[in-house]
Amino acid sequence: MVTYRGWIVTLRGRHCTRRWRETAVDADGRVVNNVWTMAQKLTDKKLAVLGTGKLGGILLRAYLKQGLFSPKRVTATVKHAEKAAALAKELGVGVSTENRKAVHGADIVLLGVKPQVVGEVLKEIAPELGEKTLVISVAASVPTNYIEQHVGANVPVVRAMPNTCSAVGCGMTGICRGTHAGAEHLETARAMFDAVGRTVVVDEKNMDAVTGLSASGPAFAYIILESFAEAGVKVGLPRDVSTLLAAQMMKGAASVVLETGDHPALLKDAVTTPAGCTIDGILELEEGKLRVTLIKAVVKATHRAGELLFEK
Repeated sequence: MVTYRGWIVTLRGRHCTRRWRETAVDADGRVVNNVWTMAQKLTDKKLAVLGTGKLGGILLRAYLKQGLFSPKRVTATVKHAEKAAALAKELGVGVSTENRKAVHGADIVLLGVKPQVVGEVLKEIAPELGEKTLVISVAASVPTNYIEQHVGANVPVVRAMPNTCSAVGCGMTGICRGTHAGAEHLETARAMFDAVGRTVVVDEKNMDAVTGLSASGPAFAYIILESFAEAGVKVGLPRDVSTLLAAQMMKGAASVVLETGDHPALLKDAVTTPAGCTIDGILELEEGKLRVTLIKAVVKATHRAGELLFEK
């Protein structure tokens, strides 16, 4: 069990289970005591999810499953009418292809469309937004000032970058706030993303780095996991057993880092005995330049994250 940003997180079986400690954040993003949980407050809010694709769908399903928002107070949009009908039937919420209609009367707008069409969508919904409407964007590479320029009216904006691990409640999200967003808006966003994992507040200048590391990172981790599983097969293990061993090993190693707070290098040294088998394996990793390759992958993904907004 580990406490993080107000959540008490227990890693158990396939999922991360969480319960909320009654906390909030102050103007500097620090956690402070609060007798009312934000989760309770959100049930009375009207939520509009624009772009209910992969990430938007993951978040919306989690919110509905956990009762964070009432289905009657949720609207969502997708690009095609056929998908809208199917999603409405699956989730029990109003789904359409009309963004402005979905946003009408919403307290929170979760912007999940692709970066390339954010400007177009903002222009469409701007007349429905006001100072009391919180816009939360999960569109990679789109800065808060870009959104603010398109919506005007001192609309509070929070930028967030979650990852797909949110689907099993073990996501990681970085958030930052725009010019007109206050501590209460940051608290609302934190509660929404804490519901699917963990949340950290960062300076906006670091949001592309969050994208490159924790948002793109699961794909890198899956390649490493797949390689471990293949290695197990190579040395004689059945594929299902090898995959289980590799996946649980990676989950366990990550849990030790989170729960102990120890530097990964110290934990690595604790496993590595003199003249043992682990040091021979580490030597192969170093000769194969695994460390620098992973660093370069994150750097490349970070740079790419900053380019997406400007592509058509």
